[in-house]
Amino acid sequence: MSETYNCKYFVTGGGTGGHIYPALAVAKLLVQDGAKVYYVGNKRNMEYELASKNGYKFLHVSVKSMPRCLNIKFFWWGVKLFRAILFSIRYIKKYKPDAVFATGGYVSAPMIFACAVTGTPYIMHDCDAMPGLVSRKLSKRAKFVTLAFAQAKKYIPNKHTVITGNPIREEFKTLTKAEAKEQMNLDNRLTLCIMGGSQGAKSLNNTTIELLKEFSQELNLQVIFQTGKKNYEEVIERLKQFYPTYEQDKNLRIQPYFDNMICVLKASDIVVSRAGSLSISEICASDTAPILVPYPYAAANHQRINAKSLAQNGACIYLEDAELEPNKLREIIVTLIKNPVKINYLKQNASYLAKYDAANQIKKLLVSVTEKTKQ
Repeated sequence: MSETYNCKYFVTGGGTGGHIYPALAVAKLLVQDGAKVYYVGNKRNMEYELASKNGYKFLHVSVKSMPRCLNIKFFWWGVKLFRAILFSIRYIKKYKPDAVFATGGYVSAPMIFACAVTGTPYIMHDCDAMPGLVSRKLSKRAKFVTLAFAQAKKYIPNKHTVITGNPIREEFKTLTKAEAKEQMNLDNRLTLCIMGGSQGAKSLNNTTIELLKEFSQELNLQVIFQTGKKNYEEVIERLKQFYPTYEQDKNLRIQPYFDNMICVLKASDIVVSRAGSLSISEICASDTAPILVPYPYAAANHQRINAKSLAQNGACIYLEDAELEPNKLREIIVTLIKNPVKINYLKQNASYLAKYDAANQIKKLLVSVTEKTKQ
């Protein structure tokens, strides 16, 4: 019989894929071992769609990110946070989870407070080299804190920290590049992926629009371009001006969002991306050569810190958002195409940083916490 059979767990975290997918990766392993898993998040965010699609009972908490100024909005945010904590306490009393796994961010804060009030054991995970505010302030009472980056440890007020890397989905380990290209209906030749995360990135989009025809027709690259849901229509309108016949180009795959990012990344040889921690973890696990363009306004400058950490290991080409323009990106891509040794160098260094076992490590920690609680 499985070690988690008949156990109940809450997983919480949301707002962005960087908080959601690690929670889902751990949840999947718990369910496979016979546990019952509930997902706690905001039904207005993308975690509701993803958790529901994966079959988890969803427990809604109405919570938003904290305003940065002391004004009336901050007051009302505090009132809503207090209500969200009360809802979280009710969920704990109703469903009686054995433990809670929280991936940080504002969505997980009410449940962490509720755990502290009710004495429910919890484990926290932070995905960035510079931990977020919730992780820095609320991790003291966690049974364990798991981290993606070793340098984050100095910011966490908890002695029980474990460097696991980010939990990623199992398919990153099992799907081959050839299989991914076949599933994407791509030929077995050089493929470039450009993505700005689930919401997109305007600077990346604007630069890419001007280069798509050249990348496809002159450089003969297969290009996968994720525009982000918010920006798709604007991108398509502008692209029609630069490349009116783009729809007939078999080298291009353009979508607002790809549901199967595992297949997209594994099919790619070069990836141009923002530097969110989960994106980095998945890129490293995909045997690709990364070009990272950190979002300059990310909280605590964490994307720059994430990307520079990879650059120091020779695992990416680092490019500031302010430097991102068509000529510069063209130069980088052309240089890589002419230098396959450089592509392989980046691929190997990035792959060396990949951690495939993080979800399983965290599952084992949750099990150990549960066993102690039941003794």
